[in-house]
Amino acid sequence: MLSGRWSETPLIKAIYPEICTRKVRKFVQHNFKIMPFNKIWIHLVWATRNREHLLTKNIRQQVFKHIKENGLPKGIHVDFVNGHIDHVHCLISLNTDQTISKVVQLLKGESSYWINKNNLVSNKFEWQDEYFAVSVSESGVDKLREYIKNQETHHAKKTFQQEYDEFMLKYGFELIKG
Repeated sequence: MLSGRWSETPLIKAIYPEICTRKVRKFVQHNFKIMPFNKIWIHLVWATRNREHLLTKNIRQQVFKHIKENGLPKGIHVDFVNGHIDHVHCLISLNTDQTISKVVQLLKGESSYWINKNNLVSNKFEWQDEYFAVSVSESGVDKLREYIKNQETHHAKKTFQQEYDEFMLKYGFELIKG
């Protein structure tokens, strides 16, 4: 006499072990919501079109707050964002189904739309097409947060072009004078 479900009988288990394994796997995935675990930190930097000084003190924090809040409904974890008069630094944690280019496109595209819609600048606002992105180790995250937080102080001593050139050399990118 067969007891329980047919796939759980000893004879079926012996003949077709993959049926039981597949069923167990599906059961566990469905009931315990097994998902991959990852933590991929990315440091993003992008500039205003032609590096125009449009991110004035009056609007800067509004824009940065919007970038962070706008990421949430799109599943983008913006951990920290700050910048200066002509550029933005973001520390993001990338999900398994996200690409850097798509995240940047969403953050830049929507934020420029929002800046224009709310008339935060007198002319049309645009971001530069290019961006900078590098991975950050877990041990370097706190140091990077501090660096991003202190952009105002940092740029009292150094221009964005100098910072850009240093990044290009530090991370082995081809240096393009702009």
